[in-house]
This record gives sequence, C-alpha cells and structure tokens, in this order.
Amino acid sequence: MMVKKTTKKIRKKSRRKKSTKHFWFKLGFIAGGCVAAVLAVYIGYCALTLPDMETAVSHTRRPSTTIIAENGNEITTYGNSFAEVVYLKDLPYYVPAAVVDVEDHRFYSHFGFDIIAFTRAMTINLIKQRYAQGASTITQQVAKNIFLTPEKSIKRKVQELLIAFWLEYKFSKEQILTLYINRVYLGSGVYGIEAAANKYFGKSSRDLSLKEAALIAGMLKAPSRYNPSANPEKALERAKVVLRLMYEHGTISKQEMEQAAAEPLENITKYKVEGAHHFADMVYNEVNAYIGERDQDIYVSTTLDQDLQQKAEQILQEMIAQYQDRHVSEGAVVVLDRRGAVKALVGGVDYENSHFNRATQALRQPGSAFKPFIYITALQQGWKPEDLIDDIPLKIGKWQPQNADGKTHGQVSLTEALAHSYNLATINLAERLNRRDIIRNARRMGITTNIPNAPSLALGTAEVKVLDMAAAYASIANGGYAAWPYSISEVYSKDGMQLYQRDMAEPMRILDKDVVENITAMLEAVITNGTGRRAKLPFFAAGKTGTSQDFRDAWFVGWTDQYIAAVWVGNDDNSPMDKIGGSTLPALIWQKIMLAADELSPQKESLAERFFNW
Repeated sequence: MMVKKTTKKIRKKSRRKKSTKHFWFKLGFIAGGCVAAVLAVYIGYCALTLPDMETAVSHTRRPSTTIIAENGNEITTYGNSFAEVVYLKDLPYYVPAAVVDVEDHRFYSHFGFDIIAFTRAMTINLIKQRYAQGASTITQQVAKNIFLTPEKSIKRKVQELLIAFWLEYKFSKEQILTLYINRVYLGSGVYGIEAAANKYFGKSSRDLSLKEAALIAGMLKAPSRYNPSANPEKALERAKVVLRLMYEHGTISKQEMEQAAAEPLENITKYKVEGAHHFADMVYNEVNAYIGERDQDIYVSTTLDQDLQQKAEQILQEMIAQYQDRHVSEGAVVVLDRRGAVKALVGGVDYENSHFNRATQALRQPGSAFKPFIYITALQQGWKPEDLIDDIPLKIGKWQPQNADGKTHGQVSLTEALAHSYNLATINLAERLNRRDIIRNARRMGITTNIPNAPSLALGTAEVKVLDMAAAYASIANGGYAAWPYSISEVYSKDGMQLYQRDMAEPMRILDKDVVENITAMLEAVITNGTGRRAKLPFFAAGKTGTSQDFRDAWFVGWTDQYIAAVWVGNDDNSPMDKIGGSTLPALIWQKIMLAADELSPQKESLAERFFNW
C-alpha cells in the first residue's frame, strides 16, 4: 500500500515538473515569437521608410566656389567640390587597393556586412566601455553616404544594412567601390578621389604615386585630422600606417612600402595662400551679384597680392600683441592700388576667433581722418593752403569743442591746421562752408555710410567703414579719379568658360588737378612735420591721423606712389584704449606695411605716371 502511494506521489511530482517545463517552454516560445514579430515589424517599417533610391543618387549639392589670388594660388574653397567620375580600370592598381586595405580588406568576400569585423569591434568596445572601433563595410558607407543622413540611430543603422544588402544584390563589387571612391568625403569640401587628387596634389587620380594614394586613403578615417594641407605631419604618419597595412595584406612588397615611405613629397601647401579668410568671405558674398545664382562649380580670380596680404596680417597681429597692455585688442587693414583694386584686406587679428570683418562691416568714427573732406571742399571754393583761419575758442549751441592739446593757436594756415590736426581751426573752416558740400564730396569720394549734417561732422563723428576710407583717399592718390574698390577680376567655370571679366572703363574725374596737388602737399606735411611723423618713409608719403573721443578709435589713412592703405585699431566693445591715438600705433602699422609693400614691389611708377598714365 505504501509503495503504491509513493509511486503516485512520484508520478504527480513528475507531471508537475513536466507541466512547469511545458509552461516555461510555451512562455519562452510566445515571448520569442513576440520579439521576432516586433523585430519583423520594425524592420518592415525601416524598409518602408527607406529614401527614394533615384532621388538619393541624384541629390543636389552646394556648388563649389574657389577663391584665387592674383598669382593663381588658391585662397580657399566654399561648397562641395566634385570632379569627373573615375573608373577603377583607369587608376593605378594601388589607388583602389589602398582604400580597400585601410577601410575594408574583406570587401571582396563579404555580402555587405562583415561579421568578423563586427564581432571584433563589439568586443573591443565592450572591453573599453566606449565606442573605440567601427565595423562598417565600404558597402555600408556607400549606403550611408548616398542614401542616408549621418544621424546616429537604430533606425538609420537598420536602413543602412538593408540598403547595403540591396547594393550587393544590385551591383558588382567593382561598381560599389567605384561609387565609393567617387562620392566619399576627403576634407576641405572635397568629395571623391579625383577631386582630392586635384586639390591636394594638383594632378589627376590617374597619376597618383603610391605614397599619394596612401595619403588620400589615410584621410578616410578622419578627413580633418589627416588633411595633408592643414596637418601635413599627421597626414604623413597616417600614410605610413596605410602602407604597412597594404604590405601586411600582400598588396605591395616590403621594398615598395619602404620606397614609398621614404619618397620625398612635394610641398603641398606652397600653392595655398595663408590667411586672407576675411577677404575670401567678402569675395564669396559678392560673387553671385556678378554672375547670378548658379549650379556649377566656379573659380574666382581676385586682385589679392598674396605676399602683401600675408605681410599685412603678420604686421597687424604682431603690433596689436605688443600693445595689448594698452587695452588694444583688434584692428583692420585695407590696401588698394590707385584703381581701387584690393591688394590686401585684414578684417581682424584672429579669423578663427571671430569671422566678423572689421574692414568691411564695422562702423567706426574716423576722427580727424575725416578732415581732408573739409579742406578739399575749401580748396574747391577758392581757399589756398597758405590762407589763414582762426584757431580760437568757439561755442555752437551747448557744444564747446577743444583741441587735443587743450590749447589754442591763434591764426594758422590751412596747411598748418591740417598738419597738426587743430580741431578749432577745422570747425571754424567747416562753419564757413556749406556742410552739404562737404558731405557731397565725402560721398563722391567713396563714403557709403550715413553722414549726419551736424557741426561735429568736422571732427569725424560720422561712422564709416575702413574700406570706404581707403577708397576715399585713393581718389586723391590717383590724381582725382573715382576709385571704387573691387576685388574680383574674373570668374570662370571649372571647364574654363569665362562667366565674368571686369571691364576697365575710362576713369571718372571727381577732383580737379589743382585741388589734388594742394591737398596732396598738405597731407604730405602731416607726415613730414605734423601728427603723422611716426608714419614717415624714405620716399613720398601723404596721409592723415585720426582719433575718436576717449581713444575709442585710432586711424591712419594715407598713400605712397604705389598703394593706398587704411589702418584702424580699437576694441569690438567700443571701450577706450589707453591713450592710443592715430599718431601712435596705427601710424607705425601703416609705416611697416608700406615699407613691406615697397620691398615686395621694386618696380615703382613715377608721380607723373601715377597721375597721368592710366
């Protein structure tokens, strides 16, 4: 009896165990089915929301604009630069091989997804507890680059895999690799290996050496970090890694690896202009006004003198740094030739820190640098440089101006008043003229900003642009002709078709010759024995200092036989400097730039040629 009861208990227990196992099996099966169903639905959703293939392949891009200096060297390129499509059969074997070896060396054996690379990457990432290694195949990168966005999400990754499988089914390996090398991003706005070869080595990808191919392939990991123009040392180090991988994968021999690593590389930055970014931004913002909206890549040939530009940037940066303890933080320089061509333009001390162009966008008070407009108006109305004007106390309404030295000087000649920048004499002169005539002259000579009709006009309280001041003085320097500043000489398409060329029209006279001769002599006196003595040169020079109230702005604007230059220093927040006036730092900067210009251009025109030989 006891045996039967025990047997029954065992059977019941066994049935309960089987029942429990069956329950968990069913539950697991149902749960697995639910997960699989959810995954299937999600994958189906990802598949249904894939982008349109045709649209993605033909997606639009921002046309490239390459800005070029006067000597043909590149300043910079805006937009996306593509080149003609190149095919694998037209390239040296090591060019596509370098790409495959460094990016996806099992490319020809996998089906769009590399399980081995994926497993290895996940293991490393788990060990390091961060994203340390990726495992995307070339096919997956084609899927992402052409059809998808860089967004990091599960949906994008699933779609990337689906498109990769579709690409592997639809195209051959050679076709997929061709798509990749023609569309991959390679730094500096460049897409595709042909555009990269043009950009970095000035040649076709068909003519790349093994070392050059390794340099380009090395950029794929991080186009900015291994850019051969921006970081040549890092790019060369990375190229050695690529060459070693090519040797390890049996693509090249050890001798080929060593020869390529030791091969001297041409200076890949010598055809690039250092700096000039404010100038390039200005040109880029203007070019569409010349040729209208377009959908093609263009080259813009400019008036920029590379050597002078780089000297002007260096001088401004070094001089501002020397005077930082005097609360000076910013500056701007514009150098024009007598026709108005911009030969150098520095819009600030550090472009990386601020893209704001103080040469063309900032509005600052010119102070006494505005006074030549008053004296030109007086000369036009019959006054002579030797005529006398009272430098005595005056009061206009509640306004009671003073001279910078706090003194008065009695009767002085116009030449003396301008040379020593006497405020009271200049205001007395302006009040005996029609201020509308002064404003009209300033506008005709190049000032484009608003000039209020007020007594303080004589002291340069109207805000102006540095570029405008250079243009205004250029109309004196060139003998009295309008000299509207310009920077674009020619625009042409990538295939060489000319889209624009500057028309050098006959110059328009705006100042009479005798007025030009007189004001030139008067402004020459500013440098020889007036406020501009620190700007003195071993050859002809004329110009004017300018300082606004509380030393918020300091200027020197003037010219030599060759060039006209305007220099401004101050602070972006308009805070006062520590007694920095136009006769100090700006005059010194101007002098150094003009000396550099003279050294760079030994062939100088005579005064007669400057005035009469257009």
